[in-house]
Amino acid sequence: MKRICTFLGAVVIGVFLISGCKPKVKPLSEIIGKVWSAQVVKEGSAVVYTKGGTNNVQAGYINFRLDLSSPTSVTYKERDGNTFTGQWELQEGTTNTLVLKNLTPQPTGTSGTITFTINSSSETEFVITRTTASQKTGGTINNYTLVTP
Repeated sequence: MKRICTFLGAVVIGVFLISGCKPKVKPLSEIIGKVWSAQVVKEGSAVVYTKGGTNNVQAGYINFRLDLSSPTSVTYKERDGNTFTGQWELQEGTTNTLVLKNLTPQPTGTSGTITFTINSSSETEFVITRTTASQKTGGTINNYTLVTP
């Protein structure tokens, strides 16, 4: 009987130890809350920039930055070097959305707000698609694969 109690005690302790070792899942806001640069950019269906590429149609994306390192403030630098500041928020649900709002100066045709669908996110890669057409890129819906610089 003593062996059974010892065995059951060891099993219970083992279960507690194993269940306590599961890594905590970081919230999405913490995963994306850093500075991102462009790895691959598609304007519409055309790849126009690949980091390190020699034949980039839009080489200016080397300047692209999306700084979400502050819990609420954003700095957004486009391919042409224009820089915008404002706030960012995450809208989580079946589709996760990143909203850049109160951007100053206001990016062309945006009323100060740009929204992106979050396609995927990890500690090292962040893939987003703009939800509205960009006037600066000829009215295309753009997709960004971002990495930490």
